[in-house]
Formats: sequence, structure tokens, C-alpha cells
Amino acid sequence: MAADTSSSSLQLPCDFSPQSRQYLALCAQDGRLRIWNTDSKTIHQEYVPSAHLSATCICIAWGPCRTVKEGPQRKKRKSEAVLVEEKADLLAMGTAAGSVLIYSTVKGVLHCTLDGGHSGGVNCVQWHPKDSLLYSGSDDTYIIEWDLQTGKARSKWKADRAAVTSLCVSPDGKLLLSAGQIIKMWDLDTKEVYRRFTGHSTAVTTLRFATTRPPDSNGLYFLSGAAHDRLLSVWQVREDGKDKNSVVSFTLTDEPQHIDLVQSNNKEEAVRLAVVCKDGQLHLFEHFLNGPCKKPLSPMCTVQMSNTKDSPVPIPMLAAALRASTRTVLLGYGTHLQPVMEKLEINTAARHVCLTRDVQTSMSISLETAVSKVKTPVVSNKSRVLGPGLPGHQAPIKGTSHGSEKRKKDTETSVTSMAEKLGEIDLTTVSTEKGAPKGTATLQTDNFAVLLLQGLESNDANILNKVFQTRKEMVIKKTVARLPLTAILPLVEVITRRLQGHPVSATLMVRWLRAVLMHHTSYLASLPDLVSQLGVLYHMIESRVKMFNKLTKLNGKLYLLTTQVATSDSGSTDVDHTAKLVYEEESSEDEASSDNGLPDNNDFNNWGEEEAMVEDEMEEKEDSDNQLDSKANGEEDVERGNESEEE
Repeated sequence: MAADTSSSSLQLPCDFSPQSRQYLALCAQDGRLRIWNTDSKTIHQEYVPSAHLSATCICIAWGPCRTVKEGPQRKKRKSEAVLVEEKADLLAMGTAAGSVLIYSTVKGVLHCTLDGGHSGGVNCVQWHPKDSLLYSGSDDTYIIEWDLQTGKARSKWKADRAAVTSLCVSPDGKLLLSAGQIIKMWDLDTKEVYRRFTGHSTAVTTLRFATTRPPDSNGLYFLSGAAHDRLLSVWQVREDGKDKNSVVSFTLTDEPQHIDLVQSNNKEEAVRLAVVCKDGQLHLFEHFLNGPCKKPLSPMCTVQMSNTKDSPVPIPMLAAALRASTRTVLLGYGTHLQPVMEKLEINTAARHVCLTRDVQTSMSISLETAVSKVKTPVVSNKSRVLGPGLPGHQAPIKGTSHGSEKRKKDTETSVTSMAEKLGEIDLTTVSTEKGAPKGTATLQTDNFAVLLLQGLESNDANILNKVFQTRKEMVIKKTVARLPLTAILPLVEVITRRLQGHPVSATLMVRWLRAVLMHHTSYLASLPDLVSQLGVLYHMIESRVKMFNKLTKLNGKLYLLTTQVATSDSGSTDVDHTAKLVYEEESSEDEASSDNGLPDNNDFNNWGEEEAMVEDEMEEKEDSDNQLDSKANGEEDVERGNESEEE
């Protein structure tokens, strides 16, 4: 079972190994994979992926048991031949970076990495029960069929418009269930949709086949659970295709977190179901699947666990596993860092069972095998051992003293401070020195989410300043989306305080506030004391919105004043207004008389007649002027003749 955590950031993946239930695999918030031995109740192996912070583990799934050769062995005779026991070996881990890691628990190393197929985070992984195939569903709405022998994708197809959050392969390996909100059943031979089901109103987190019967006998059933849904729905695959709605429902106290069941092989055999809810309670069901049931079924037994103090505190359960042959239940409870495993037989005659355990005494961690492969030799004080390499570059290994003396710290080793670490991840600073690498450091979104959580918990202003300095909208949205719900209110309080500060920081905080309201409005609306917690922010935004209109008017007036002052300052130079040249034109009496007044309206009526009269007068003047010119010319001739006579 793949524990899907896309719907809730607080739910961490954990799963028991198949058949023998010998191991319990858990992934912590730091991305480390820890495998615990349920028999010895000790940690068996620990694996830290290379990108455990930037690509955290979202889901895990154990592969089918197989025979594995642990090392080179000599050939045995026929008389020495014994049955080889199959062990749980491979463990698939889906990461937020879109890759799938295959880890071998027998060899203790990474078997292979399946990458290059998904462009979004892998929400669910599911193994094929017979072939060496693996199916993965992602946020990019695609399903990929991986071949583990070649390490490459065999086929890839689009499953839905929304993200694929859960997968499940039928016991015969011919059908595949996929779900985002709508549940689809695929034929693995043709990769086509075989059936469609209504599904849930929220993202489906669990899909499990409840029976092993063929689909053409009306006896194939499967169940589904969704986020924020307190009902487990059971669906029937019918021959006539009238199977869109659920036939049976199981009631829970909270959304399911881990589900384990014992499948039914025939109608006379009941389905046994163990469900661990998000509130830490265990519910046990037992029901014969034979057609629809109108009323939701209540659990046969509910198990709770608390400590032994005077005021008991509930202990959350992480996972539960049922045994097919016996009535014993294997429980895992406590924390993901130090879980406690216990096998017990629960009296199902009682409807409610409360178990008291002293968790402090049972949380003693002892390593069964050395987790680290590096071993330090034990030598005496008199011996001197030199490591391999160039001579003079290795310091002698000092003997380990068996007394109570503490190891002396090496004074030459430099310890990186928190300020230097924050300086290294600064995205705004660019190194301009010679020889410095070009470009800026880039961080994954998970790093921002982890840093923001650390800053909110420790109230460290330096960490918060480094995170809030980013201006990329996509980084802000993904960081806010990956925050747990418990960190939303502290983030809103920090944003409110910074909005009341400097305007430069307020412009940055508006982007973060917008991202919080986009992703977590439903959670904020569900808070009972929302008005008291967000009252300061609401009044601040309301007061600033009221002042916005007045400020815009004031801005416009100030702009007009500044422009007028600027123009007056530019035109204030002294100018000599005395004229360099004056020309006066003599005005005639006609022009003076014509300028005395404007013509009346009656004059406009006789405009044509006046034009004709004016033309006649102009012609007469021209004639008179010609006559005068001719006379003047005659007089000049006479005067010239007289002058010649006098001479």
C-alpha cells in the first residue's frame, strides 16, 4: 500500500512488508528512509537519498517477495538442496522531483533510479503482482508503466485531467485502478478504460481490491478512501456496467491514513479490514460482500492507545497489519523517528478497547546491524597506524582510550556558522569577484518550505528575511502550498507584522499574503476564532483601502504643483522687452473710416450691389489716373522743348 501524502502534508508514508510482515518502512520529514525489524523491534537499515531535502519521499510501496542471492555461494549437491525462502526485497519510493527510487533491503543499496518520465511529483506507486513491472501516477496527470529489468518506461498514457493520487493493480494483474477524484479501471493489455466510477468529492488517497474473484462474475469488489472523507466506499464491478455508485460504506472517525485488509476468495469468506485514521485510532471491520447495503457499517471494534500518566495522553497509531491465518494484529505506534511495534490479539467482542503503554521505556533504540559502512579500527595507545596515500599527508590514528575521557575537538577544523549557511543560499547576491562562478545559487521549493518552517518555529528574523526576499511568484506559490496547516496562522501573523512596517517590505508581503489566501482559504474559513486571529489584518487592509482614494487625489494635486513650479523655474530668466526696430505705417482716411465700425445686417443684403459700385468706382479712378499720366508726360515734353529753345 502506498501511503499518499499529496492531500495532507502531515501524513508521512509508512508500510509493512508483505506476507511475513517482518519489516516496517517509514519516511520521515527529512527524507530519510528507515526500515525497522518488527521481530527484534530494532532499526534494520537507514537510507539517505542524495537529494533527500530537495526531493522528499511522498509515497512508498513494497514489491512482491522474491528469491535474492546475497552473495557468491558455492554450488550445492542435490542431497543438500533445500527450499529457498522468498524475502521482501525491493522498495519503491516516489519523490517530489518526479523520480522513483528502487531500494534493495537485502543488499542495502539503491537498486536503480527511474527518472525522466514525470514532470511533476510522484503521488503513488504500485507493483505488478507477477511481472517485474511498476506503475506510477503523478501530478502531471500521466501513468507510466516501468520495466525494472531495463530501467526504462514501457508505456505512458494520460489518465485524467487532474493529478493521479492513487493506483492499485488487481490480484490477477490484468486490471489497474487509478483515481484523482473520479475512479477509472484500465485494461492493462490495451491501456483503455474498462469501467468508470463516481469517486469522491476530494482527492482519493487509497485504493484496494477486496476480493480475488474475476470481474465477469459480479464478485469483484474494491474499496476507496479520500482526503477529508470519513467514509470508506466499496464498489462492485458488474457485468452489465451499472456500477457507477458504491454499494457499501464503512464509517470512520477521521480520514483514513493506513489501510490493511485480508481479501475474500469466495462469497462464504468475509473481508477483514484494519483502518488507522488520522486521529490515531484503529478501526476493525468484518463484512461479507454480497451485494449492496443501504446503511453505513460501523466498526466491529475501535482501539485507542494512551500513556500511563495521571492525566493520560493519547498515543497515535501509525500503521496496522492483519494476519491471514491468526487473529493477531501487528501495531506500529508512537512517532516516525522512534516507532514501537507490538503484536497482540484484540478482543473484538468489546466495541471499544483502550490500551495503556509506557512509551518512554519501550523507545530504546538498539542497532541490529551497523547502519554505517565506515568502521573505525580499535588500536592500542602504543601502536601507530598510517593510512594509505601520499606520505606526509595522513595523520596517525590515535588509539582509542577505554576510559571516560572525552574526545578533544580538532581546533583546525572550521565550523560553518548559521550566517554563512544563509549567505550561501542567498538568491539575491551575485558574486562579482574575479574567478567566482557565474550565476546565482538556485534552491528547490522544498528548501524554502523547510527554511520557512524553521524561521517560524524559531522566530529567527535572518531566516525569514532570506525567504521573504524572493520575488518569483511560482516559488512563493509552491512554498506556501507545501506548508503544513499548523504553520499557516504563524505565517499570517508574521505577514501582518511586516505589512505594518516599511513600504518596501510591505510590497513583498502582499505577494505572500495573496499566495496564502489562494491555497489555504478553506482552512482559514474553517477556524472558529477566525475574526479574532485575522482582525488586525482585516482592519489594516480596510483602513488602507479607504485612504487610497484620498491619497490618489493628493498625488494628482502634488503632481500638478510640482509641474507648475518646474515650468515657472525654467522660464524665470530676464528678458529685454525693448524693441530693436519699430515700423509705423501711415493710415489712410479710408482705412480709418472703414475701421470705425462694422457693417449692419442690412448692408449684407446689398452686398452684390455694393461690389458692383465699388468695381465701377475703381474703373473710373484708373481712367482718371491714366489721363493724369498722359498730361504729365505732355507737360514734361513741353518743358524739355522750351529748355532747348532757351539754350
